[in-house]
Amino acid sequence: MENRMPQWCFKNSLRLFFILWIICFNRCLLYLVKAQNRIPTETVQVWALEFGGELNSIVEKYSGSLLLQKKYKDVEPFIRIEEVDGVELVMQFGEKMKEMLRRKVEAVKRLVDAAEEADLYHKYDMNFEFDYYNSVLINERDKNGNYVELGNEFILEVNEHFNNLPVNTSLSNIQVPTNVYNKDPDILNGAYWSEALNTIFSDNFGQDPTLTWQYFGSSTGFFRLYPGIKWMPDENGVISFDCRNRGWYIQAATSPKDIIILFDISGSMKGLRMTIAKHTINTILDTLGENDFVNIIAYSDYIHYVEPCFEGTLVQADRDNREHFKLLVDKLNAKGTGVVTKALIEAFIILNKFNETGQGSLCNQAIMLITDGAVEDYESVFEQYNWPDCKVRVFTYLIGREVTFAEYVKWIACNNKGYYTHISTLADVQENVMEYLHVLSRPMVINHDHDIIWTEAYMDSALFQSAAHSLLLMTTVAMPVFSRKNETRAHGILLGVVGTDVPLKELLKLAPRYKLGAHGYAFLNTNNGYILAHPDLRPLYKDGKKTKPKPNYNSVDISEVEWEDTYEVKRVLFLTNDYFYTHIDDTPFSLCIVLTRGHGESLFIGNISVEEGLHDIDQPDLTLSNEWIYCVTDIDPDHRKLSQKEAVIRYLTGQEPDLECDEELLQEVLFDAVVTAPVEAYWTAIAMNISENNKDGVEMAFLGTRAGLMRSCPFVGKEKSSNKKFFTTQDRHSIFTMDHFPLWYRRAAEHPPGHFVYNIAFEEDIGKKNRSKMVTASTVVSVTVSKRMAIAAAVGVQINLRLMRQKFWMATRQSNDTDCSNIEGTCPISCDNDALNCFLIDNNGFILISKNEEETGKFLGEVDGSVMTQLLNMGLFTEVKLYDYQAMCKGATNHHSGSQPMLSPFYVILAALKWFLNNLFIFFIEFNLCDLWNREGLVNAKTVFHFGHKHRKVEAFQPCNTEYPAFVHDDTIKEANGFVECGDCQKMFVVQSIENSNLLLLVTEAYCDCSVFPPVTLEPKEVKYNASVKCERMRTQKLRRRPNTCHAFHPEVRKMQRSVEEHLGFLWLECCLHLMWAWLLFYNDEAAVLTNMQRTNLEALPTDAHKAINQAYFY
Repeated sequence: MENRMPQWCFKNSLRLFFILWIICFNRCLLYLVKAQNRIPTETVQVWALEFGGELNSIVEKYSGSLLLQKKYKDVEPFIRIEEVDGVELVMQFGEKMKEMLRRKVEAVKRLVDAAEEADLYHKYDMNFEFDYYNSVLINERDKNGNYVELGNEFILEVNEHFNNLPVNTSLSNIQVPTNVYNKDPDILNGAYWSEALNTIFSDNFGQDPTLTWQYFGSSTGFFRLYPGIKWMPDENGVISFDCRNRGWYIQAATSPKDIIILFDISGSMKGLRMTIAKHTINTILDTLGENDFVNIIAYSDYIHYVEPCFEGTLVQADRDNREHFKLLVDKLNAKGTGVVTKALIEAFIILNKFNETGQGSLCNQAIMLITDGAVEDYESVFEQYNWPDCKVRVFTYLIGREVTFAEYVKWIACNNKGYYTHISTLADVQENVMEYLHVLSRPMVINHDHDIIWTEAYMDSALFQSAAHSLLLMTTVAMPVFSRKNETRAHGILLGVVGTDVPLKELLKLAPRYKLGAHGYAFLNTNNGYILAHPDLRPLYKDGKKTKPKPNYNSVDISEVEWEDTYEVKRVLFLTNDYFYTHIDDTPFSLCIVLTRGHGESLFIGNISVEEGLHDIDQPDLTLSNEWIYCVTDIDPDHRKLSQKEAVIRYLTGQEPDLECDEELLQEVLFDAVVTAPVEAYWTAIAMNISENNKDGVEMAFLGTRAGLMRSCPFVGKEKSSNKKFFTTQDRHSIFTMDHFPLWYRRAAEHPPGHFVYNIAFEEDIGKKNRSKMVTASTVVSVTVSKRMAIAAAVGVQINLRLMRQKFWMATRQSNDTDCSNIEGTCPISCDNDALNCFLIDNNGFILISKNEEETGKFLGEVDGSVMTQLLNMGLFTEVKLYDYQAMCKGATNHHSGSQPMLSPFYVILAALKWFLNNLFIFFIEFNLCDLWNREGLVNAKTVFHFGHKHRKVEAFQPCNTEYPAFVHDDTIKEANGFVECGDCQKMFVVQSIENSNLLLLVTEAYCDCSVFPPVTLEPKEVKYNASVKCERMRTQKLRRRPNTCHAFHPEVRKMQRSVEEHLGFLWLECCLHLMWAWLLFYNDEAAVLTNMQRTNLEALPTDAHKAINQAYFY
């Protein structure tokens, strides 16, 4: 036993020795093989040097960059460089904007005076007949070829100033919404006296040709628009636009307000009542704006906030919050017993707290009670919290046909300076909700305070559908119009609101781009901290093939938009900006300009004579930015057809001496035209010497100066050009626009002169079926005076990608007779070998050249996640987190399953029966027997019914915040190599920068499968906030500046309410007498004499009494 033990140990030791020897041998062999087969870094360096050298010589030759740099160097003695004073500049721009907006206000004031004067001398007539121009019916003919009623001939001509729409600049015309009878006496009387505005409209446009649309919105519902247009109904044949619902009308008619909506969700509110109540709440929310504050409390057996996060507070009624409330209200269900006491107390506590602590609007305060009845008057609650001053108005909305508890609901409104209304159908909602605005407007109307209001940015999609506006951001200046008649003055009669639109792009034109530098810009804020206009505001989004406004496009805060524009955002630039701001007097707006430190705060001024510059500017290859204002061409109609270049030449040659031109900018353009003229001759010489078989691949050379001057020279025929849109208005990223310098200029500006920046379109921009065929390369040209540097221009070329690929593959190969004696690794090797993958990428990781042409434009991390991950770990690339606060994300949508009918053969029958019974029930609920007495009224009611029951379209996209990565190369690291451990194998890679460019050559081994590494993508991810963070964001009140005026109460209002109550009693007596005489007439023809007598008495009533007959209740 003892002898066997050493023998056993010896055998096992020997076996272990052989195993270790085999392992070591294999490792050493693997090392030797790897050493022989690895990618030689020296070879990659040679490739990068050769390809980079050839590429740089081509772009320098064809761009003429060295010549242009020399020409600017030669004129440095005639240049002075000034430091831009941001404070002085923003004040200068602000004064220009103030003057422009003042002219708009003066135009509106003239309309107010004319409207009030016209109404003063007009006597209301119930039987008045007047044929006005109805904007829907104009130029329409019946089957006999005759013009239809209210549709006479109305001459329309296309006008460039009004978005190339057919308009009539001599007359206005009138639009009436579907739910308003277009021959109602109120409409006819108002249409007649408002004809007086035509002269003022025309005079205003003559005095200030920059004016766009001017209009008068009547409190009776009609909308007079100048210039007159042809208004088109929507796809359902409905005219849904009602001027009284627009933000400019509501803001001009009322002061800011704090509103709490109390919503009865007790069991009795089920069914149609709940539908009507929800629609009422949504309509109330639509009457609120950024200067208002709101909350909604639902109550039954207990109270609860529809948004628990908003408990005990009010939130700003911006678009985000309003839409959020609508979604929450839509989810509420009816149950329990309605107990309103606690809800009223809660509402009064919040409103009183806000008033005492200086929060909210600090103006009007109101409670909106939406219920199907009240069982008591709650006098004790009002005594404790609201009487005797009644600082909080209470408006009550009785929902449904039942009026058993109507007296209590009326009493609540009448004794709290409110208004009571009864809403029995969906068609009643709109008109009845608007009544509360009339009550809130009376103090201002009685005082005759013509407050000037400016709206937040908006796009009027309703007008867009009628072809009256394009989807452009605008603001409106508006003022209320009051009745001056002695018999109505104390009653505070609001006739309507006048206004005019101001396209925000016209305001930003007053902050010239050339003074702000390549990355500088200007933007406007409202008093509520929201963006009014900003180059990077993205108010639209794509939903399939349709372009739509984002739901929250005008509720974007400055912190949500201050990042690079979408085209450039994935190619990161690190900039340090300085902000300068000022308030624009007499408006709620603030102006801010942004200057980039360094070259962005330097402006050079050249000195040249007009005679010298005029010759060089009048050349066919030279263009000027048509979105910049060199000369004002939109004042004189004869000038509107001139391009900016044509206007400049006509002004300089004395043909149009009356043109208003920017002398400083013209001097810069003339100087640049002279300095860049030799480059044009240089390009022409090259073009003449290029053979048809030119293999350098350059198709175009171009340049641009900081004055918006552009020159270009094609080296191939137009039919052979690979990118016909470049340098045209079809490719706005390649030209100077009002918002930005060209992309190739901005990217080159952050690199030294002689350093070319190469750019290719993103994969999502070019599409999978239309790969980009062109690469753009550009570099800047600078001037230096007294050690101060300023950028003068940028110059570049467009290179055909196919020919650039050929040069790349030629430069990255070794012939078989290559001397490999001093090369450590595989030799000879070539990028076209199957063992290697070679990429040409830019400094943000996007692929310009790859073996697989389908990878052009893609991000490297999506093609090879293993190598990109290793490059990030090595620090060669840095990841930058970016956030998009204007994103749109796919939201959950409710839809019916297409397979549901298959569950049961009776499903279709039951669904049809349910549809029939529902519609039959609604028909009986909505049907108004009285309309049978008026055939036209019946037709009108049908139209309103159709519109009121239009199904709401569910949006598939919702506003959201997203996070996504971007990557940037550390340009201090010129070369790197390494291995990626991929399980059973290792992948080697070598990276080498290409001199005088933003390009990198990347060579990797092809055979090692590294699919264990996930791709590194640029896909955005929605930022999901936890409940507490989300709540805090929603509750946070932005820093804001309150409006300067407030009209909450007037002592005459209470007197007027008492007189109206007495007046209405008389009117109801008159109505009863009418019914009695009608009954007598039915049985006795002799009663006709008495009926005529009674009609005479009715016609003797005051004018406003006729109007009041149609109002159900008025307190």
